Amino acid sequence: MASRDQRRRSTERAWLITAPLTLIAVVFSTAIGIISDHPVGDWAWALVLLVVMTAVSVPVLNFIVRRQSVAVTLTEVPLVVALFYLPPLTVVVIYTLSTLGWCVWHRFPPAKFWFNVAKAAGATSLAGLVLLALPQSQDVGRPGTWVSLFLAVNTITLVSLLSVVGVHVLLQGWQPGREALRTAPSVFLTSSINASVGLLILIALETTWWSALLLGALFVALGQVYRSYSQFFQQHRTLAGMYDLARLITTSAEGALGDVLLDRVRALMQAEYATLWLPAQGRHPEVLLTARVDAPGLLDVAPTPAVFREQARSLGRTLTTGRQLGADAALRGVADVKQVKDAIVVPLRSGQAVIGTLEVVNRLSDLGHFTPRDLPVFETVAAHAAVALENSRLVDRLRHDADHDALTKLPNRRRLTSAVAEAIKIKAPDEVVALLLFDVDRLRQVNESLGHAAGDKVLVEVAERLRACAPSSALVGRAGGDEFLVTLRLESADAALELAAQLREQIRDEMVFDTLTLDVDTAVGVAVHPDHGGDAVALLQRVDLAATAAKSVPGSVQLYSPALESRSLRRLGLAGDLERALADGDLEVYFQPKVTLRDRRLVGVECLARWEHPAHGAVEPDDFVAVAEHTGQLGRLTEFVLRESLRRSRDWSHGEQALSVSVNLAARTLNDQHFPALVRDLLAEYGVPPQRLTLEITESGVLDGTERPIPTLRSLRDLGVRLSVDDFGTGNSSLAQLRRLPVHEVKVDRSFVQGMATDPGDLAIVNAVVTLSQQFGLTVVAEGVESELTLELLQDIGCEIGQGFLFSRPLPYERLEAWFGAQVDPETIVAGELPRLRVVP
Repeated sequence: MASRDQRRRSTERAWLITAPLTLIAVVFSTAIGIISDHPVGDWAWALVLLVVMTAVSVPVLNFIVRRQSVAVTLTEVPLVVALFYLPPLTVVVIYTLSTLGWCVWHRFPPAKFWFNVAKAAGATSLAGLVLLALPQSQDVGRPGTWVSLFLAVNTITLVSLLSVVGVHVLLQGWQPGREALRTAPSVFLTSSINASVGLLILIALETTWWSALLLGALFVALGQVYRSYSQFFQQHRTLAGMYDLARLITTSAEGALGDVLLDRVRALMQAEYATLWLPAQGRHPEVLLTARVDAPGLLDVAPTPAVFREQARSLGRTLTTGRQLGADAALRGVADVKQVKDAIVVPLRSGQAVIGTLEVVNRLSDLGHFTPRDLPVFETVAAHAAVALENSRLVDRLRHDADHDALTKLPNRRRLTSAVAEAIKIKAPDEVVALLLFDVDRLRQVNESLGHAAGDKVLVEVAERLRACAPSSALVGRAGGDEFLVTLRLESADAALELAAQLREQIRDEMVFDTLTLDVDTAVGVAVHPDHGGDAVALLQRVDLAATAAKSVPGSVQLYSPALESRSLRRLGLAGDLERALADGDLEVYFQPKVTLRDRRLVGVECLARWEHPAHGAVEPDDFVAVAEHTGQLGRLTEFVLRESLRRSRDWSHGEQALSVSVNLAARTLNDQHFPALVRDLLAEYGVPPQRLTLEITESGVLDGTERPIPTLRSLRDLGVRLSVDDFGTGNSSLAQLRRLPVHEVKVDRSFVQGMATDPGDLAIVNAVVTLSQQFGLTVVAEGVESELTLELLQDIGCEIGQGFLFSRPLPYERLEAWFGAQVDPETIVAGELPRLRVVP
């Protein structure tokens, strides 16, 4: 009902085009009456041409040109004759009346009815003015007369085309409007051909009125030729379509027969919908599948009323409804309520039994209707479908498709939900029903880099590995997208965690595609019944939350806990609060100093967003940044931090303490092609040199396996902005990959820096990063410097810059100013040099 109301409101907006067209018709017709000496007259001729116009506007001629169907009407032919012989205002009247008759004939709804009438009146009144403005001539043999008539006819065509484009844009958006505009060449070509024919008829009539007899005979003959052509083409198209349908039914791959059958039936019958209905029989559930024009896949609803299917099944005969098919009054009333223009419902027979129905609904376009000639064609199609269903393969495939994934052949989410629901009904002491959700990491990058075919191969390979590695008692299925679910009975939640870790290790082996080797990893969420939920829906929701939490640490296994759900709900509730906080300026920017490790000079600060929520207190940056990404507020958040950072940098510069500022960027920001322009404008607005701004992007964001970030990074580099790879070492990339990126700086992740003093492995990693980065000409910044021993080790290996609690925590601006005064040695401040910190005792 809501969609119907929305459609009605959308259609009513057509009056925004109809009303101006009506006003144009009134104004221009009035102008014609004032300008023309004889605006009306010759009503006998007008009546004859009105009849001719109405007659030629009803049939739509279809021709095939280069395998494309071209629809043609002959309206312009009598229009040329009318424009030559009749006064302009009379032409407006008869053309409008013929259009009105055409609309009545096709039973258009009110909005479309009056739009076409107003379009005809407005277009012909403008054409009349154009004709009056051009030199008048009654000699049809003069080229000037031809040009005038051509311009008048094409004026009508232009106004009609623009009106249709305007309605498309108003009701459906710019894309349908552009599609309608692309038809302009064929529309003007058809109009010009018709106008040429009209001129030839006009010349013949001016030569002698007896030519009307020859022209009439010619048109009758051409009508018979076209009728034969149309019938032949229709028969040829129908036979070819039926042959293709029969061939595809017998050769279709497993799981694709439903799509093949319904899509071909719908295309063959030129219908908006094609529906297959198989009622429930024994253990087999009801099947209701519908193919809709321009819609991928199949729908599980049908536009036809259920009473049609039930009556066709019970009576065992074809039921029809439509303008040219006829129908029982009761059925016609039901069809009108459901907004079904016309429909054919044919029973599918297995011997004497009816096993279902095949249906087509709504011949495409407002002008088309199913005819009695379509019945034998569709009944033959239904017989083919019944034969395919008789051998039970189609039935089995359709029912299999309802519960299985077409790509991996694994049970889908519907089947998994049912299996989990059945499993938790069986009470077993000392056992839990475990759900293990495997989320394939970086599948999106595989799709974008190598294509969806490679992504499908990854999914198929993961499915096969899971199926091979999982215990025989487990049900393995594809939960959707890049997620796979394993469910089985185990002793405890600890056993589920152990199995999840084992399976993750077993399926993470390398995958080879031609000459390319991919490391495919997964994040695993775990939930168990009864600890984490009492029904299948709750368990699936919570294992999904656990998998989402596991993705924050690549390759981890996460057991569900109520804290995950509360955090998810909390993030959801923070969306509106964040929008208000950004609008009211409730967010703050904290600053953490960055210091040269050799001589302890202050070189800059990292700018970090902080949010003190009035109800929740301090909100973790990860939480509100994630909320900003998912609610479209990331751009505002990034701009806020940039503005505050550049403002402070400008103030420090005016105070003879020029410090660079570093701002963190989310990976998604690099996909915004307008971001470099924003940075340029902000630098100019605050008067900060570009080299004093460093933009930090996480390793996973800048090295995501695709080329998407590269153009934005290059644009930022060309501005003079410094670029830094943050948290380096946490991903799977290497320093060699950094050589192709336009970056200036590498920040070693704090997890390695803090472990240097106790873990030789971490020390070796940091040493290697520092050495290689310096060879590549990159500055190295160590994060998480918290002890003097760590500082000495970093100095020994040649690391240049560090930041961490040893120097200062992130501070608000006021406390940072105080920190400057307490930490900076005033005796070391020299003009043009960076301030040096006092030695930390």
